[in-house]
Amino acid sequence: MPNKVDFKNVTLTGLESSPFAETLAGLRAHEARYFMNKYKLEFETETASKNQVTLDWVNRILRDERDIEIEAKPLETASLRIENIKWDFVFYESGLAINVLYPLDNPKKRAVGFKLSEGMEIPKELENKFKFARQKSKLAGTIRGSFFVIKGEY
Repeated sequence: MPNKVDFKNVTLTGLESSPFAETLAGLRAHEARYFMNKYKLEFETETASKNQVTLDWVNRILRDERDIEIEAKPLETASLRIENIKWDFVFYESGLAINVLYPLDNPKKRAVGFKLSEGMEIPKELENKFKFARQKSKLAGTIRGSFFVIKGEY
């Protein structure tokens, strides 16, 4: 059953096994606030094991584009479709959150974003491949993020 993410009352539901559960929950709530403010859309997640299609799609893009395989256990996913934009998210036990922005009608704006929960180290599979910028969030503390542009068709 989908979990509506509340950005006013942040909960750890679904993320309890993460050593960064609180900051990861804040990061998830940060995403929920963005979609509510920008699109007036509820952000819902589900257990990763119930959304193998999203996991496979994200993993394929990471592997094909940059030869990246995330070792951490995926905890939750989210899939949204807004107009002609497909957004997919995976939240990992390590505190990592990955999102894929995939406009169906604009290949030049397709990208994969990485966000690190406050306090976590850069995962070894991302080390020395990306520079991470810092962003302050009232919900998630200091978020470190990076991205790359998707070149292929998925």
